[in-house]
Amino acid sequence: MTVQKSDLEAKLREIKETVDETAEGARSVGIAVALAVVLILLLAFLMGRRKGKQGSARVEVYRLG
Repeated sequence: MTVQKSDLEAKLREIKETVDETAEGARSVGIAVALAVVLILLLAFLMGRRKGKQGSARVEVYRLG
């Protein structure tokens, strides 16, 4: 059995298509994960900012003497 040039080209095309599909799928998942992380960080920042604006008990110190 001999390997023909056309056989190699067909197999390489098939491998390239598989790799391209996998890369595209991984890219879309990566973008979704990055977007989720950014949204979580933004939400945490805004919640912390709101909590900081509410403030805490204020203590006044008077100097005697």
